[in-house]
Amino acid sequence: MSKTIIVTGSTDGIGKLTAFSLAEKGHTVYVHGRNETKVDAVVSEIKTTTNYQDIHGLVADFTDLEAVSKLAAQIKKDIPKIDILINNAGIFKTKEVHNKNGLDIRMVVNYLAPYVLTNAILENIKQSEAPRIINLSSAAQAPVSEAVLIGKEQDSANSTYAQSKLALTMWSFNLAKQEPNITVIAVNPGSLLNTKMANEAYGLHWSPAEKGVDILLHLALSDDYKNDSGKYFDNDKGDPKGYFSPAHPDAYDEAKIKALLATTKTLI
Repeated sequence: MSKTIIVTGSTDGIGKLTAFSLAEKGHTVYVHGRNETKVDAVVSEIKTTTNYQDIHGLVADFTDLEAVSKLAAQIKKDIPKIDILINNAGIFKTKEVHNKNGLDIRMVVNYLAPYVLTNAILENIKQSEAPRIINLSSAAQAPVSEAVLIGKEQDSANSTYAQSKLALTMWSFNLAKQEPNITVIAVNPGSLLNTKMANEAYGLHWSPAEKGVDILLHLALSDDYKNDSGKYFDNDKGDPKGYFSPAHPDAYDEAKIKALLATTKTLI
């Protein structure tokens, strides 16, 4: 059965490959990116290559939370039912460290933007008979510093990225509890996949991008995972496919999750 699926950050990397695969399977796909020209080009490329036309574009710069809120308002109006949201957009290497509000761009794109978007369109997601939210975490997870989160202090790129991914995972677990009718899964799609982000950051890769695409498709579509809400899937474990595994201990610490979400709410 065809599903309506939004994939954020899908103009390149595993997001783009995932959007392609979903189109090939006959799903209604919304491609998202920050550059309208690039989004239009990818939508056109998918339509031409797959000979499937139910592909649409969404444009918003995820470094700007106001733009994210505007996108959410557009989605609420234009897409009444969303079956699957894949929060894939992420950033590691960036020329500008802070956004216009003084927040670290990694924290904004990797955690705050998906938080804002998802919460704003939850009612549309709840219209699905079997809704899923797949949040792209990472093997890199580090305790979240409130000072870094609010932009008061700056940390290294590696540390801030790892903090943003743990924050996303902590929120994922909380969201799974708050919304028992939505399957929410956090996933490390694989470390150092052959993507633009990994190659720009480290100049090398360990695994093909398709490894990440395959697990995103499985987690999003397979009935095997319908009862796995509130879990973390580590695709670095096992071969060729990983398995559910413990995330960072802080992801299970109710006091730390409560503090993170309280700070997040004050920020946005």
